[in-house]
Amino acid sequence: MTSVYTDPRASQRFRFVRHAYVDGVAELAYAFDDGPELVERVSFPGAPAVPAGREMAFAAALRLLHLVAGVSYYKAGIPGTLVVEGEPLDEDSASLADALYLHGLAEFAYRNRLDLRGRVRFPFAAKGGGKAPAVGLPKRSLLPIGGGKDSVVAVEAVKSIGADATAVWVGNSPLIAACAARTGLPTLNIGRELAPGLFELNRLGAWNGHIPVTAINSAILTLAAILYGYDSIVFANERSASVATLEYDGQEVNHQWSKGFGFEKTFHDYLHSHVAADLDYCSLLRPWSELAVTSAFARLGGHYFDVFSSCNRNFKILGPKPADRWCGQCPKCHFVFLALAPFMAKPRLLSIFGRNLLDDDALAGAFDALLEYKDHKPFECVGEGDEARAALAALAERPEWREDALVARFRTEILPQLDRADLALAPWLMPGASHLVPERLRGALDALG
Repeated sequence: MTSVYTDPRASQRFRFVRHAYVDGVAELAYAFDDGPELVERVSFPGAPAVPAGREMAFAAALRLLHLVAGVSYYKAGIPGTLVVEGEPLDEDSASLADALYLHGLAEFAYRNRLDLRGRVRFPFAAKGGGKAPAVGLPKRSLLPIGGGKDSVVAVEAVKSIGADATAVWVGNSPLIAACAARTGLPTLNIGRELAPGLFELNRLGAWNGHIPVTAINSAILTLAAILYGYDSIVFANERSASVATLEYDGQEVNHQWSKGFGFEKTFHDYLHSHVAADLDYCSLLRPWSELAVTSAFARLGGHYFDVFSSCNRNFKILGPKPADRWCGQCPKCHFVFLALAPFMAKPRLLSIFGRNLLDDDALAGAFDALLEYKDHKPFECVGEGDEARAALAALAERPEWREDALVARFRTEILPQLDRADLALAPWLMPGASHLVPERLRGALDALG
């Protein structure tokens, strides 16, 4: 094994070398060819010893995490051979990994003009099937917090039925920590340290781009659920996340693939068959559109207005400060502003964002993309073009909004090209999608109505 990193694009093999868990830290090791190991560490604060009776479930969850987290490193070189050292995978595990690496990296492939079809093939040596045993997990939920509107809507719905729950997040973000603290729930902050060698590979010319972060966090939380004792991992992904951003060369490309229902169902079923029969994985907001979620958020009142942010740039700059919570320039800022506008008093909305994004001619192209007018939907976690059009159509009828620059432009230039029968706001506020919410949490669904 060499000790010097080389250009990962020249590699022939990507190896899942080993995984281990000692004293609250999971170590996940990867390598290209015979190069030096890339070791990621995930830290579980105050972690107990693995409880008796959960050892097999924990081992399965750790191996799942090793497979899933590897996507961060594989994409640096995308070699044609995948090698899983140690015990061979079964067919179900290989199939889950194949889907994750192909579809979860579809945006990465599209932007880099690559085709991963036929390249991503995880080896397996046994058939899948069967069902993992129940391991006696306590009836309480992990609620992932991202700092935005969706997760706090889910939190408040779960709180409304008195369910036992903990707000959890992965990584070091003061903004998310402040939002989690505001929930009033117990909190759990899990640490994740990427392999330092990944940054060296980037310097040497590695491929780079979007990865399915939600899938990685889901695998981390699976390990946490077994370790600390939770019977459900309850995300806050709405139904719009399942809609592809675009189609390219016969393949759907969805920025939010690991937030979509297809991944949710696959991951849920895998946990039941391979980890623990009594560990549920779901999204509480799955039946609802983005507009329905923003409507519910607006109804919460001002409890979260000064701490929430859906602006992704917050997580790329140092030390989020109140004035920095909304950059006003990214698609997330634009969409959340638009989606909240029909449901929130205008002065309140302007006070949150610091300015009126719909009265800025310079943002016309950005909002056109949200409407899927002359452009495809942005590669961001934003709602469907149809619901963006419905929101703007509603604002075009309201005196306080209709003369703002982009609303007026929509009213005079774009609206005449649309069928008004498709622009009603009310249908977007009704539940409609399938979901996997377990029986004991179904009351929280009713709270969202």
